[in-house]
Amino acid sequence: MVGFPDSGEGPGWFVVLPDCASAAPVAAALRVRNIQEVGHPSGRPWLLGRWSPGAMTVGEAGRTKIVVVGEHAVTADRLGPVADRIDTVADLDGPARDMVGSSHLIASVAGRVRVQGSISGFRRVFHARIGDATVAADRADVLAALLGAEVDEQRLAVRLLNPYAPHPLAGEPVWRGVNALGMGRYLALDADGRGRPVAWWTPPEPVVPMAEGAPAFRQALSAAVEVRVRGRDAVSCDLGGLDSTSVCALAARGTAKVIAYTADGLDPLCDDVTWARRTVAGLDGVEHHTLAGDRLPMVFEGLRDVAERFDEPCPAMMHPSRCLAVPRLAAEHGSRMHLTGFGGDELLAGSPAHLHTLIRTHPRVAWQRLRGFAAQGPWPYREALRQLWDNSQYRTWLARAGDQLTGVPPPLEAPALDWGTPPRLPPWATPDAVETVREQIRTAARTTEPLAEGRGQHVELDALGNNSRMVRQVSQLAGRTGLTFAAPYYDDRVIEAGLAVRPQDRITPWRYKPLIVEAMRGIVPDESLTRHTKDEGSYEAEAGMREQRAELLALCEDSRLARAGLIDARELRETCGGPLPPTLPFDALYQTVVCELWLRTLELERADDIQAA
Repeated sequence: MVGFPDSGEGPGWFVVLPDCASAAPVAAALRVRNIQEVGHPSGRPWLLGRWSPGAMTVGEAGRTKIVVVGEHAVTADRLGPVADRIDTVADLDGPARDMVGSSHLIASVAGRVRVQGSISGFRRVFHARIGDATVAADRADVLAALLGAEVDEQRLAVRLLNPYAPHPLAGEPVWRGVNALGMGRYLALDADGRGRPVAWWTPPEPVVPMAEGAPAFRQALSAAVEVRVRGRDAVSCDLGGLDSTSVCALAARGTAKVIAYTADGLDPLCDDVTWARRTVAGLDGVEHHTLAGDRLPMVFEGLRDVAERFDEPCPAMMHPSRCLAVPRLAAEHGSRMHLTGFGGDELLAGSPAHLHTLIRTHPRVAWQRLRGFAAQGPWPYREALRQLWDNSQYRTWLARAGDQLTGVPPPLEAPALDWGTPPRLPPWATPDAVETVREQIRTAARTTEPLAEGRGQHVELDALGNNSRMVRQVSQLAGRTGLTFAAPYYDDRVIEAGLAVRPQDRITPWRYKPLIVEAMRGIVPDESLTRHTKDEGSYEAEAGMREQRAELLALCEDSRLARAGLIDARELRETCGGPLPPTLPFDALYQTVVCELWLRTLELERADDIQAA
C-alpha cells in the first residue's frame, strides 16, 4: 500500500470530488493531511490537495465554477464571464479548444463536474471508485493511497515490453482499481457520484498545405512559448537539436533574459555544442552555458540510491541526477521557468506510416517518398510493399503483436509503414509474465480502436502519449529545484497545428523536419535551420552500461520483479554481465531496470512510513 506524496514533491497534486454527499468520506480522509481546498458552488468539498501559490486560477458565476491548473494565460477576470455562459459541462468544449498552454481544466456546473487533462497526456487524469463516489486526481498514487490499493502485477508486467506497450495498454496505471482517461477524453461526474469518460477531441484531418500550415504552426508555437515567458525576468532553455533551438529562439524574442544550456555528449560525433554556439551567435542577448559530457552523471549511475517517488515506472529513474543537471544550474542562475524541446521529434519528424494512406490517395507522391525512405533505411522492398498493401485493422495488428512477444525484435532497417513497432518482452521475462501480457493484449484487441483512422497519425499520437508521460515525470523531478519544466510541443494547440499539415509536406526523406524549418524562418538564425543531425544518446547508454555494470548486477540480487514472478533474475544477471546481444536493444534493459527501481522505491516509502509512525 502506498502513502501520499510529501509536500515538497515538485508541482504538487490534487483530487477532484463529485458534488454529492457520498464523497464526504474521501474529503475527510484528505483533510487530516493539512491540504488546500476549493469548494463546489454548493459548498461541498471539490478540489483538495497541495499546490504552489498561483498554480490555480478560479472563476465563478452562479452555480458554475471553473478552475485552470498549469501553464496558461487565463485570469480569474476572464474565467468569470466564461462561467456565466456555461449551462452544462459539455459547453466547455469551445473554451477548451481556445486555451493556449498546458493545463488541467476542471469545472463544477450545477452539480455536475468535468475533469480534463491535455491531449498528449502530459497533464493526466486518473479516476477510481472510492466508496460510493468516483474520484479523480492528477496522480495515480494519490488515488491508490485513498483506496489502500496494491500494485497490479499484471499491469506491471506490461511495462516490461520494449520499446513500449502498445495502445491502449501503455497508459494504464499500475495500481489495482485505478484507471486513466484515454486521449481526447474528459471525465464527467454526475450528481450521484458516477463517472464516465466522454470523447471531446479528435485529431485534425491532415489536409493543410505547407504554405498555410507553417504560419499556423509558427503562431501556435510562438503563443505556447509566450505564455511561459510573459512577465518573467528570466527563463532558461535547453539548446540542443532543432526543436529546442526553435523554442529558445522564440523565447529570446521576449523581454525576459534567456539562459540557454547545452549538454555535450561523450560521442565524438555529437555536434550539439557546435550548432548551439552558431545559434547563440545569431541571437541577441542569450546567455549560453555548456555542460561537458564527462562532468555529467552517467546512464545507470547511482541506481542503488534512487529514492524519487513516481506514480509509475519511469525512464527518468535510471539517472535522476543526469535529468536534474540542467534544471539545477538553471535554478541557481535565477530561472523559475525552463523550456525544453521534448515532443518535437514525435510531431515534426513524423511517421512514414502516412505512406499507407498516401499510396491510396496520392500514389505518385507516395511512390517517390517510398523510394527515398527505402534507400535511406535501407528497407527491404518486399517487406515495405507487404506493409504498404496490407489493409489489416489495428485490432488485427494488435492481436498479431500479442502472438509475437518472444520473437526476435524487428531489425533496425525494418520498414515503418505498419500500425507501430511490434513490442517484445525481454528474454528474462518468465513464461507466466509472457502469458499475462499476451492475454492482456488479446483482450484489448477485441474492442480497441486506433487513436486515428490513418496509420501515420496513430503512430504519431501513440508516440506523443508515451513520451509525454516520461517528460511528465522529468517535470516532477525538476519541480524539486523550484523550476516549472515546460514542454510546449506537447500543448494541445501546437499538436493540432502540427498534425493538420499534409503528410506529403511534413514528412519527406529528403528534408529534415521541414515544418519547423519553414515555420521558424526569420526567427531561428538561417544557418541553424540547415541542421539535419541529432544526438540520439546510444553512445552514453553503452558507456554507462560498461562503467556502471556493478550497479546493474546489484539490481539482480533479491530482485523484486523476480519475487513477483515476472523475471528470471539469473537470466538478467547473465545479460548484464557483458555487452548486450545485437538483437537486444537498450530499451529492453531500460524497461526492466525502471520497473525494478520503482518497486524498490515503494519499499523505501513503506519503511519511512513505519519509522514515522
